Amino acid sequence: MTEKKRTTIILFSGDYDKAMAAYIIANGAAAYDHEVTIFHTFWGLNALRKNEPISLKKGFLEKMFAKMMPRGSDKMGLSNMNFAGMGPKMIKHVMKKHNAMSLPNLIELAQEQEIKLIACTMTMDLLGLQQKELLDGIEYAGVAAYLAEAEDGNVNLFI
Repeated sequence: MTEKKRTTIILFSGDYDKAMAAYIIANGAAAYDHEVTIFHTFWGLNALRKNEPISLKKGFLEKMFAKMMPRGSDKMGLSNMNFAGMGPKMIKHVMKKHNAMSLPNLIELAQEQEIKLIACTMTMDLLGLQQKELLDGIEYAGVAAYLAEAEDGNVNLFI
C-alpha cells in the first residue's frame, strides 16, 4: 500500500486572489487524495476571521489592528487592481458569471474535505486576534506544528 501524499501551504498573504489560489490548490490536492494543511499566518489569518464583529476586551493596539484588517474572507482586497475596492467587486462579478466558487465557498469546501486549517498562535498574539474571532472547526498551533506537517510533505507552498 502506498503512503498518502501530503500537501502543505503557508498562507501569508491577505489578498483575496492569493488566498483563492491557496484554497483552489488545497481543494484540488484533497480531491486527489492528499492530506492537506493550510497554515494561516500574518495577513493570511484574515481568511479565517468571522464576518460579524465579536465583542471582546482588547488593548488599544489590538483594537486598531482589528479595525484595519478585513473581517472575513469576502472582505479581503486584491493584490493588484484593487482600485479602492472596485477590483474585488469586478472579479467577484466575473467569477459569478463563470460559475467559479467564491473564497468563502472554497473555505467551506476545504472544511468539508477535512483540510486541516491552522491559525498561527504567535501571529494571533501579535495582532491581538482571539479564537472567538476566527471560524469554528479550525486548529491553533505554532510554527513547530507546521514544520511537523511539512516535513513529510510532497508539495510545500508559500503563498
